[in-house]
Amino acid sequence: MDLKKILRTNIQNLVPYSSARDEFQGEASVFLDANENSFGSPLATAYNRYPDPLQLAVKKKISEIKGVPPQNIFLGNGSDEAIDILIRAFCRPGIDNIILLPPTYGMYEVSANINDVAVKKVPLTAGYQLNLEGIAEAIDENTKLIFICSPNNPTANSIYREDIETVLANFPGLVIIDEAYINYSRQKTFIRELTEYNNLVILQTLSKAWGLAGLRVGMAFASEEIIEVFNKVKPPYNINEASQQLALNALQNVDQVNEWIRETVAERDRLGTALLDLHCVREIFPSDANFLLVKTTDAKGIYQFLVERGIIVRDRSNVILCEDSLRITIGTPNENTLLLGALKSFPH
Repeated sequence: MDLKKILRTNIQNLVPYSSARDEFQGEASVFLDANENSFGSPLATAYNRYPDPLQLAVKKKISEIKGVPPQNIFLGNGSDEAIDILIRAFCRPGIDNIILLPPTYGMYEVSANINDVAVKKVPLTAGYQLNLEGIAEAIDENTKLIFICSPNNPTANSIYREDIETVLANFPGLVIIDEAYINYSRQKTFIRELTEYNNLVILQTLSKAWGLAGLRVGMAFASEEIIEVFNKVKPPYNINEASQQLALNALQNVDQVNEWIRETVAERDRLGTALLDLHCVREIFPSDANFLLVKTTDAKGIYQFLVERGIIVRDRSNVILCEDSLRITIGTPNENTLLLGALKSFPH
């Protein structure tokens, strides 16, 4: 893949904003370069100074955990920022298109619509796998990006690895693999394939297994060339200092996160088995995520029934291939027991 052939010309020629923190590197004791409040802030922590625009300390720690050099990492305000930058940087409004594989994560389409980029949809098969022939037919000279969510949201299953490799090997644009739920999966991450495919972008997040949804820290892994595009387009201080420091602290606790993952997977198995015994449940789809997609006898009725009892799940009935299905996040053992107790009393 020749990146210049798919990158928008104005982005290639873009001179990025240079912040005060970009222009100085090293040690100093007096900072009079960024028009900050030199007297401090009302908070105990020194938030009067701008954060590191490239989040190097956080990237170094992520590098140690993921086995990826820091220069191959981009950090965004959630994965949504990375999605938006990819579409803005590589797709010409009103000309180019992206391919989506519904049912899938909704922000791909929202970002495309915001940027006036056409969306081509190739639905997954009945087994929630890639329709390779359909994808090949949908690709044209203006197709720049293909988004593959694996494990997929809302179906919870992983996409066959060999099918993803087929797309990577044959598509001349970027293939984005969204691995938000990879920590719960039996399938390995595609991070090890970064050196093999220069058109590969992997999205991950600290929102799920790491339990940091409130901080909004998403990760993208790609070639240095693609990461440079991210850094060109992003706002100078897209990850605030509080999020950087809290993320850095959390990343020291790998053992705790791994324990939560084990507990979640165990509860996923327990909840899935118990749900199958209920009269209102027709099918539990295989899950590699921290949620289950559950086909029911009456999704809308069950959803409202649970709301009235203070239990909130997600009704996915209006999504293609998910008719009468609820998406249920794996809760704590107590929360899952409360859910099961409520569903047992759902009337026939």
